[in-house]
Amino acid sequence: MADIEKPSTVSPAPEAAESTASHHYAKLTKGQEHMRAYVSVPTSPATTNVEAASVYGVPSSAINPVRAKGQTTRTATNPEKRTDPFSFGSRVLEEGDDVFEFNAWDHVEVDDAFKEFAEIQYQKQREAPVSAFDKTRYNSAPEKFWNKFYSNNSSNFFKDRKWLFQEFPALSEATKEEAGAVTILELGAGAGNTAFPVLAANKNPHLKLHACDFSAVAIDVIRNSPLYDTKHIQADVYDVAAIAEEADGDDNTSLPPELTKGSVDIAILIFIFSALSPAQWSQALRNIWQVLKPGGQILFRDYGRGDLAQVRFKKGRYLEENFYIRGDGTRVYFFELEELRDLFGGGETACVDPAEKSGMTADKSAKSNGQEPPRYQVLNLGVDRRMLVNRQRKLKMYRCWMQGHFQKPL
Repeated sequence: MADIEKPSTVSPAPEAAESTASHHYAKLTKGQEHMRAYVSVPTSPATTNVEAASVYGVPSSAINPVRAKGQTTRTATNPEKRTDPFSFGSRVLEEGDDVFEFNAWDHVEVDDAFKEFAEIQYQKQREAPVSAFDKTRYNSAPEKFWNKFYSNNSSNFFKDRKWLFQEFPALSEATKEEAGAVTILELGAGAGNTAFPVLAANKNPHLKLHACDFSAVAIDVIRNSPLYDTKHIQADVYDVAAIAEEADGDDNTSLPPELTKGSVDIAILIFIFSALSPAQWSQALRNIWQVLKPGGQILFRDYGRGDLAQVRFKKGRYLEENFYIRGDGTRVYFFELEELRDLFGGGETACVDPAEKSGMTADKSAKSNGQEPPRYQVLNLGVDRRMLVNRQRKLKMYRCWMQGHFQKPL
């Protein structure tokens, strides 16, 4: 998350404000033009309440806040809008708040107007899918596109995930000095933006973190980092959805290098399942099951359906329902809550096959290979909704992530 800028205390003259608003609208990219009514805030005084209310997820009073004389932006009902350090989840948009005071707001629901717009976008995406030739090309060697991605971006694309310990308290426990021997496996480690913050906070002399990714270039980035200390971290190329070349009886699972069955305490899955083909999910879950200890935990975070990144995809990017190709050739899936509950836990509240639920082909299902995936205990599973704000361009970006905490039964 970008650092919070200090809001300006000087109000421009009406003429300057009008010029500034025009400048902001001029900056709206051509690719976003079709979303103008849904991602931009009306700045004209002539804007009606009806028009203002159509701005998704924002009360009309928040666009032009009305406050008592001398009233500060920190309200009595929400005193944590500014904290040091800032705590995610505490900045809730209330009536009377200036939507552009901060870079982000938590728990912002999308209104019906944007939901309708999103469904129109999805239909347009379905009508112009990826060609059969390109679908095969993208799915046959996904690591090639990720290698190219990390070759182009090295370690400067992603920011270190400073929210890890707040969102996943299990990591705080594992890195305490008295925690004892703990083995952590990160799958989809990328350039180390999760692994290195964990090691930086670690006080546990007996912690070992295995960072794995199927991109050899990404692993080289980790190994070449000055923070790479083989005492506490080992980075290896590994495909979480791999099938063992020599199956042992009915066991066709593949384990990461230097790890044995039942040897891992915590598996970290942050934005990795979305990069897999849905047909690979079941195999990935079996591989993780084999390497986890009984009682071992999975910390999960990934993209949710309705995220602005999904809505803005245009023609030629649609692979399957909720599954897309980015411009750089990497794949991304957007999950639904009950879909994840069914995938990991198979609970009665989510027993519908994802393939049947979404009207997709049978090979998309996690059960597509004829074997039921292992069933984890769902300790926690929820939706993280956030509205990011570009204050300079007067734009709002609705984001949606899924977050889960699962456990292999004892």
